[in-house]
Amino acid sequence: MNYIEAKARHQELTKLIEKYAYEYYVLDNPSVTDEEYDSKMSELESLEKEFPELITRNSPTQRIIGQVLTGFNKIRHKEQMLSLGDVFNLEELRIWDRKLCENLNVENVTYNAELKIDGLAMSLVYENGELLYCATRGDGLEGEDVTTNVLTIPSIPTHIDLKGRVEIRGEVYMPKKSLEELNKARKLAGEPLFANARNAAAGSIRNLDSCVAKSRKLDAWWYYLQDAEKEFGIKTHKEALDLIEKLGFKVNPNRKIVHNFKEICDYIEEFTKKRNDLPYDIDGIVLKVNDFSLYNEIGYTAKTPKWAIAYKFPAEEVITKLKDIIFTVGRTGKITPNAVLEPVRVSGSMVQRATLHNEDYIKEKDLMIGDYVILRKAGDIIPEVVGPVISRRDGMQIPFKMIEKCPDCGQNLTKVDAIHYCLNKNCPSRNMESLIHFASKDAMDIDGIGGRVVELFYGEKFLRTIPDIYELKKYRDNIIALDGWADKKIDAILKAIENSKNNSLERLLFGLGIKEVGSKTAKVLAKFYKNIDKLIVASKEELSMISDIGEICANSIYNYFRDENNLHMINTLKGYGINMTYLGESKVDENNYFYNKKVVLTGTLSRYGRKEATELLENLGAHVSSSVSKVTDIVIYGVEAGSKLDKAHKFGIKTMNEDEFISILEANNEESN
Repeated sequence: MNYIEAKARHQELTKLIEKYAYEYYVLDNPSVTDEEYDSKMSELESLEKEFPELITRNSPTQRIIGQVLTGFNKIRHKEQMLSLGDVFNLEELRIWDRKLCENLNVENVTYNAELKIDGLAMSLVYENGELLYCATRGDGLEGEDVTTNVLTIPSIPTHIDLKGRVEIRGEVYMPKKSLEELNKARKLAGEPLFANARNAAAGSIRNLDSCVAKSRKLDAWWYYLQDAEKEFGIKTHKEALDLIEKLGFKVNPNRKIVHNFKEICDYIEEFTKKRNDLPYDIDGIVLKVNDFSLYNEIGYTAKTPKWAIAYKFPAEEVITKLKDIIFTVGRTGKITPNAVLEPVRVSGSMVQRATLHNEDYIKEKDLMIGDYVILRKAGDIIPEVVGPVISRRDGMQIPFKMIEKCPDCGQNLTKVDAIHYCLNKNCPSRNMESLIHFASKDAMDIDGIGGRVVELFYGEKFLRTIPDIYELKKYRDNIIALDGWADKKIDAILKAIENSKNNSLERLLFGLGIKEVGSKTAKVLAKFYKNIDKLIVASKEELSMISDIGEICANSIYNYFRDENNLHMINTLKGYGINMTYLGESKVDENNYFYNKKVVLTGTLSRYGRKEATELLENLGAHVSSSVSKVTDIVIYGVEAGSKLDKAHKFGIKTMNEDEFISILEANNEESN
């Protein structure tokens, strides 16, 4: 057989094998025996052995070949992967539905009701029919390329019959049966069990060895076709799901069109009852407006679409024993009491710990060590101790007493309002938490430096301060000598450390752990000052004038940069080559009308959704805020503008209707061209 004949046969076999896989894994209705499938796969492997140039990443043979990666590359999403807003009871859902109907001036809105899969959000991108890559949601703007691991899921097609660039979004999950089998094997091996299917799925997808991902028997449901209306002329979400299904993707069959609130409630009631009988975990119901033409009119917030909502199931409550109360020390020195519980399963997870927040919280709940307590998961996520079962007290309970000294360094604690603090800056627990925070995903994103690794390296004296992270390479041989460490493992961490030097300024600012500065405030500061040197010399007054930064936050930032130890650390980091500038924007024409203006949007804009208008303004260098204050420069308003417009008039702030806004945008575009 020559190469041309081999290529033709390779294509024929590939189509057959993918057809058989679709029938088996998606339709659950195979048309051939296992022997026939194996025979075709064996022939394909033989062809690729004789003609290696036929092998591609998307070849069926590559799904069964394990690969070990050194790390995951970053992928910038073409369109942001948004999260969904949550409601936790039917009344909140009714209010959301009514508000949407009122804004659209209709009696009822037609929704597509779907099950909310408890898994890992994923994006598949195809180019001219061939799978290009698979990426996690990440922070919504940027995810990780996990193609090698996702390809181990046999129900995912590597080729589709659709030209151009196609993006399908959905959820990778671990079936309940797979979790049971996995935990049974881990128990026999003496390994810690996975608490729930979602954690197991996420850990599998982010494992650097694709053999691990394949062994976990993951699956996926797909629920969104990106740009369905613009690119494919599809008018409704239902039609988009039908097309996805036709292309060979698994689309959950338990979806339904609902036309009014009663039908919504009926759907929720049905799957609240069926929830535990499903072969996969769900934690709620998702409603999406079916008509795509309404999406821009309804609009977006910064992170969520207003045309969709997630109804979360009411928290399941169980009773377990409060065995002890222990204390942890955070990076700011905050002391947090934590409940040590008799292990109990709640909402799909095995729970042994729950935060008790502070001394006042415990006293208000009247909790005693040895109590039987009611436990639930707030929003199906965070374990929460509701209170004690008083009737089960037998006189053996021990009253709670707050500690007076730090459980780690022994220094006397200081109480501020309801919170106790350890003020010792050299407290080992504080230092370790600072290191963990600096390396965390939302900060410098140094994959591999988590709690256990920091604790190990801290104990071995490889790490003490944040700059020590960038000296870790000199301990490479010492680390490899430790149990469970090898070249690839430490080299992956060292590569992640090196890559972190190229992060934008906002990640560094968040990672430094400045009190009152979360990730959003860090982004505001980075965009405003552009480099850390300008921020360091900023006055309190200047800081407090920045939109979204109040007086308390301004004082905290100012005081942080007056501390010589902090300045020394920043200069040390500079010496290691860490980027200290903001990288998030291209050059903005500073002469445009909106540059450096503080803008508030209010009401409904007919041409732009709130998200799109915000992006347009931010790309012009404007600072968009959600609230009107005396430092606001412009309030842009659409129909049904309310109190924000009234406040603008009261403060004498310039207001601008949508037509004026569009005129200025168009004029700016003409000047740019």
